Amino acid sequence: MTEARPRKTGSKPIESITFDETDRLILEMLQKDSDTPIQAISHAVGLSANPCWRRIKRMEEAGVIKKRVALVDQARANVPLTVFIGVSTSRHEIDWLNRFHELIDEIPEVVEAYRLTGTVDYILKVVAPDMAAYDTVYKKMIQKLDFSQVNSMISMEELKFTTAIPTTYL
Repeated sequence: MTEARPRKTGSKPIESITFDETDRLILEMLQKDSDTPIQAISHAVGLSANPCWRRIKRMEEAGVIKKRVALVDQARANVPLTVFIGVSTSRHEIDWLNRFHELIDEIPEVVEAYRLTGTVDYILKVVAPDMAAYDTVYKKMIQKLDFSQVNSMISMEELKFTTAIPTTYL
């Protein structure tokens, strides 16, 4: 089997590209289902296949479309538990931040991480099969780095989940 070539994204400056309503419609369709055939997209937006394909390529080159992925059902993948971890540190130095990056990169259960303003410095989204697996993640974190506070919040119900972003600002 041949290895897929990586898409060339972000090679054009975004400021040099203008977006119109057709681009927005194409993006909305791709955000709902990136496997939608070019023919279906082009028909829906009123273009022939080649100009539609060129618009998609242009958005990939501009880095607007970063990549196309499969969304995996958390429960069916046996990781139904979602925990949000608020992390605070008294160490605000580049070395600590680099070690924190390395730590979260090596823990596959950490699926999202953000640096924040306010009383919590970072928030992590962790998925796990159960509380014991989450506890293992927690222990790995506190073993490798010093935190002034770690606050775990267990999700009881997912009310909204989407990977689609608004296209009205393009």
